[in-house]
Amino acid sequence: MAPPLSRRHLLQAAALAAVTPTFSYVATGRAAAAAEALPVWTVQPFSLDEVALGRGLFADKRQLMLDHARGYDVNRLLQVFRANAGLATGGAVAPGGWEGLDGEANGNLRGHYTGHFLTMLAQAYAGTGERVFIDKTLTIVEALTEVREALRHEPRVLGTAGRFGTAAENVRGSYQYVDLPAQVLGGAAAITLSAWVRPTHDADWARILDFGNDTTRYLYLAARNANGVPRFAVTTSGAGGEQGLNGTAPLPLNRWSHLAVTLADGTGTLYVDGTAVARNTSMTLTPTALGTLAHTWLGRSHYPADPVFAGAYDEFNVWSRALTAAEITALQGARAADTAPGRGDLASYAFDETTGGTFADASGRGLTAALRRTWGAPSHPGFLAAYPETQFIDLESRTSPDYTKVWAPYYTAHKILRGLLDAYSATDDGRALDLASGMCDWMYSRLSKLPDATLQRMWGIFSSGEFGGIVEAICDLHALSGKAEHLALARLFDLDKLIDACAANTDILDGLHANQHIPIFTGLVRLYDATGEERYLTAAKNFWDMVVPDRMYGIGGTSTGEFWKASGIIAGTIGTATAETCCAYNMLKLSRMLFFHEQSPKYMDYYERALYNQVLGSKQDRADAEKPLVTYFIGLTPGHVRDYTPKQGTTCCEGTGMESATKYQDSVYFRKADGSALYVNLYSPSTLTWTEKGVTVTQRTDYPREQGSTLTIGGGAAAFELRLRVPSWAGAGFRVTVNGRTVPGTATPGSYFTVSRTWRSGDTVRVDLPFRLRVEKALDDPSLQTLFYGPVNLVARNSATIYLPFGLYRNVGLSGNLLPSLTPVSGKPLHHTLDGTEFAPFFEGTEDPTHAYFRRSEPRVVFGGTDAGVANPAKADGTTLLDEIWAGAPFGSKGALVTRVRTTVDAWVSAGRLTRADGDKVVSTAQRATFAP
Repeated sequence: MAPPLSRRHLLQAAALAAVTPTFSYVATGRAAAAAEALPVWTVQPFSLDEVALGRGLFADKRQLMLDHARGYDVNRLLQVFRANAGLATGGAVAPGGWEGLDGEANGNLRGHYTGHFLTMLAQAYAGTGERVFIDKTLTIVEALTEVREALRHEPRVLGTAGRFGTAAENVRGSYQYVDLPAQVLGGAAAITLSAWVRPTHDADWARILDFGNDTTRYLYLAARNANGVPRFAVTTSGAGGEQGLNGTAPLPLNRWSHLAVTLADGTGTLYVDGTAVARNTSMTLTPTALGTLAHTWLGRSHYPADPVFAGAYDEFNVWSRALTAAEITALQGARAADTAPGRGDLASYAFDETTGGTFADASGRGLTAALRRTWGAPSHPGFLAAYPETQFIDLESRTSPDYTKVWAPYYTAHKILRGLLDAYSATDDGRALDLASGMCDWMYSRLSKLPDATLQRMWGIFSSGEFGGIVEAICDLHALSGKAEHLALARLFDLDKLIDACAANTDILDGLHANQHIPIFTGLVRLYDATGEERYLTAAKNFWDMVVPDRMYGIGGTSTGEFWKASGIIAGTIGTATAETCCAYNMLKLSRMLFFHEQSPKYMDYYERALYNQVLGSKQDRADAEKPLVTYFIGLTPGHVRDYTPKQGTTCCEGTGMESATKYQDSVYFRKADGSALYVNLYSPSTLTWTEKGVTVTQRTDYPREQGSTLTIGGGAAAFELRLRVPSWAGAGFRVTVNGRTVPGTATPGSYFTVSRTWRSGDTVRVDLPFRLRVEKALDDPSLQTLFYGPVNLVARNSATIYLPFGLYRNVGLSGNLLPSLTPVSGKPLHHTLDGTEFAPFFEGTEDPTHAYFRRSEPRVVFGGTDAGVANPAKADGTTLLDEIWAGAPFGSKGALVTRVRTTVDAWVSAGRLTRADGDKVVSTAQRATFAP
């Protein structure tokens, strides 16, 4: 239950409730999907199961990811969650990389990948109906339910096979330790400590035991010191005053080892497996010198940075005397109770327990020990994570980023929350919804207590304060729950400085981390949907215009080294770490959401660009059960080779890549909210089932290898407008026929062409969409260009690491189409050669070195392959004579072109940029040349 609300939040929640309809929890997939089609949207999407992909480029790419989803063992994802809750992991190996304790920043992002995977599974099921994806989803939901329940209680014993019987397992990542009563040493001047341990990880300084007050007064036994060998030490003056014993060899992993320490009369001895490996005759400190002990721990260190011991304990005994070497040897073959020394007289724990959270003391002193977590317990029963709540706590007082301490905990919470909502949508499993709701109740209980200034500071911190698309997910949950606290929670993530600047159309993006901020704006659109507050939507629209095209590479990607630079700087930001894949994923989401409110074709033009190029090209064209094979960055430097196994694995971009590859059909079709129109946004082989109209629409095409598409209506009769997108790059040849008859009207590039009629089964619509070869210039360096054929970015495959120079005017057609200057490659659609270099579609996921940009070089005036014998002059801004001539394309005839050449030449001669003699040669060459259409 959430804590009592402050007066400020009570008023806020009441205001929100006044403008928000109330929803009850309904365990149906369609109810969960309701947030996908809100009444305030003038255009609404179809669900993934209403649009089936046909054979083609998207289906082929998706199949590769489906193979990965089928083959990956989800118990590996669950390992980090189960470990954090102290549950058995079944021997599963954590995924590693960002999901592992040995990964980047100590695995501080672990758990995020499970959320991505859940979303992928839900989308895969919606798109295919295959049971395997539901089974995996239910496995994860069931496990996370068990994890949350375990986190709500004190730790429970995890029994395992021991050296002599049962042992207590301490799974790495559980942050659990055994808390012994303070009297365990009994004030003895001499002691023997004896323990059977089976370490499972080789971390330095993990304590087998640590008894003391702080980092000044203590004694400890570590499984490994900095040299990887066991160490015992005692001190009353900190690390510099330690009197110690060091072993000679590392303890083996996953095998039982016996360690014993005797300390008496100034001599300390360390035994490993019955053999004395170290002796120190100058140990003047005894346990009594430590005084009253504040902490007596097994498995935990007084130094917070030291790891918790990972492994198993069998017997642990403490005697009030130094055992002899013979007695230590006797302990190797039997329980202490069955040897001459007997059980420890100060403490004796057999760790035979298989239930509960305590360990009995058999010494006769009744010193019952308890299993505890280093971080205590969650602050709220809804808490769910694969790591302790400590990162969330630390963030509240943090003023600067340090991802080794705090790495975007609310970002990870978002991924888990989003995955649970998608799992609910796919399975109707109320447990998924309950987990999602509980997470938001927990977040509200934390964040609603914080002052606004604290929240603004938190969300403004690079990396540590990143929260991804959590606002969008919370709003989606609110649409299901109707709880005022959930909508109030969404608004607690408002980053006012950013929102206010963008709402005022003030560009402050320079220097900001791109993917930390893009998903903020998808959340703002959803907040507008829920509250009607205009500044949210205005900020999102203005932000989009700040990115597209002023911070966009040709493939649709954005960011360099994960950050934005000043507006309009493209060539100046190209590097090996450009175009983070997550950025494209989130820009697509934002474009889609904005289109629901304003049907500006620019949003779908961008959608096509980024989807057909960066997103498709980010997926390698091979399957792998272990890895999704998706890029993190796509370097746009000359000769760059894409890395499909980035960083250490399980990265954010691999996560969004899994999602992208299982929802390719999500924006092919939209419908007007009143059902009066159907938008065809993408030309993609697919079948739409429009249940409300009782019709199906089937697209048959090999687009973009085919320059057009055929749509066939099925089902009953229905009246609606068919709105066919005319891409901004489309030329004069865009043509629509219905049942073989041309539909009159003007197809304006960057618009929708509307066909309105009562449709009947069998009606056929043909869209012809001729491609042209064209260039797009870097905004800050027009000579640096990238090549497009229709929607497809073509990249040069060449291992050179400098920009390649290419000229394209040599055979340009009257239409302005540059394609005649290239030579098609037989049997390889969309492949061409130029000056011996092959150009191929960016979307092909190969490991060839590529050039996304090239240096435009037109040193000579050439028409139709005929050289005029004249150098191609240029203005101060780099615009050449040929640029100015061909800027007038398309030309209806050769005569029109010649007229353009003559008038342009005259102007350049008058300006002194060209001699009359050379100008006459240019005109004469144009008159003699033969041009393609």
